[in-house]
Amino acid sequence: MKKRKVSSRTTLFMVQSALIAAVYVAVTLAVAPIAFGPVQFRISEALAVLPCFTPAAVPGLFVGCLLANSLAGSIVPDVVFGSLATLIGALASYGLRKHKFLVCVPPILSNVLIVPWVLHYGYGYPDAIPWLMLTVGIGEVLAVGGLGNLLLVALDRYKNVIFRSSAV
Repeated sequence: MKKRKVSSRTTLFMVQSALIAAVYVAVTLAVAPIAFGPVQFRISEALAVLPCFTPAAVPGLFVGCLLANSLAGSIVPDVVFGSLATLIGALASYGLRKHKFLVCVPPILSNVLIVPWVLHYGYGYPDAIPWLMLTVGIGEVLAVGGLGNLLLVALDRYKNVIFRSSAV
């Protein structure tokens, strides 16, 4: 019986991760024209608050970003470093899960500090790094800080239903 319980928890973790990844990919690709480039508003980044509710969000966000960037035809450095920025933000958000309204800070910071370098050196955008940090930062603040916090408030009420036994 104990082995079955561990197995069902593992299955739940994998299903939650896969669902989060799928939603991230679907939302990113649905609004692809505004989700990529030096001025980007990636609505799917609102999901970056999900580590507050489940550790399954960490791999889910990472894989979702990796797949979205790959499927959109991004260059390899963008796929690698953009996805790592998401992973770093998700891990740090999970660490801040007891401070709900701080979970949006790590994804914003990791993307502001990493993505502009990819845009400048990988894609050859002539804009200065500080300008790219500003434009990426505005998009992240709107997506994660704005939409993400709205999602956080909406999901908090139903966290024990939606995230079941993995809620922390």
